[in-house]
Amino acid sequence: MENMKKYLAEVIGTCVLVTFGCGTAVAVGCSSEAGSGYLLTALAFGLVIVAMAYSIGNISGCHINPAVSIAMLIRGQLSVTDFIGYVVSQLIGSAIGCVILGIVFGFDCGFGANQIQEGWTNGSVPAALLVEIVLTFVFVIAIIGVTSKVENSAVSGLVIGLTLTLVHILGIALTGTSVNPARSLMPALFAGGTALAQVWIFIVGPLIGGALAAVVYGFLED
Repeated sequence: MENMKKYLAEVIGTCVLVTFGCGTAVAVGCSSEAGSGYLLTALAFGLVIVAMAYSIGNISGCHINPAVSIAMLIRGQLSVTDFIGYVVSQLIGSAIGCVILGIVFGFDCGFGANQIQEGWTNGSVPAALLVEIVLTFVFVIAIIGVTSKVENSAVSGLVIGLTLTLVHILGIALTGTSVNPARSLMPALFAGGTALAQVWIFIVGPLIGGALAAVVYGFLED
C-alpha cells in the first residue's frame, strides 16, 4: 500500500507538470522571440516543481522525472522495483496531463512537445543531444546536492524549482527543454510528426545526463 501511494503521488505530480508546464507553453508560446511567453514557460515548469516538492515530496520524493529516478537508482536510494514503478507512474501521469491539454486546447495543440527549434542556427541532432545531457546533468546534480543534507529540507523544493527554471531559460530556444523523458514522450505521442521522430533525443539525453550526475556527485562526495 505504501508503494502504491508513492506511485500515485508520482502520477499526480507528473500530470501537474505536463498540464501546467506544457499547458503554459501551448497557451503563451515559448519561442525565444516571444519574450514574456518564453519566461512564463520557464517559470511555469519551475513553479510546478516548487509546488509539488512541498506537497508530494514527503510521499514519493517528487521525482516526477525518469532522469531523477535513474539517478536515485544508481545512488542506491531507489530499488529496481520502485524505479520501474516510478517510471510507469510518471508516464501515466504525463498521458493524463496530455488528455487534459487536449480537452482544453484541442488535440491538435502540439502539447508543448520537444523538438529541435527552427531558430537555432547550429541546431542538429548531436547538438540537441548534448544540450539535453548538459541541462539534465545540471538539474539532477542540483537535486542530489540539495537533498543530500537534511538541513536543506526547508529550501530544497525552492532550489530545485529555480534550477529547473534556469535550465529552461537556456534550453527553450534550443530544444524546448526536456530534461525529463516522461514530459517528452507522451506529448510527442499525442503530437506526432517531427516531435515523435525526434523524441528519442529527449529520452536518451536526459537519462544519460541524470546518470552522469549521480556518478559525478558520488565521486565528489567520497
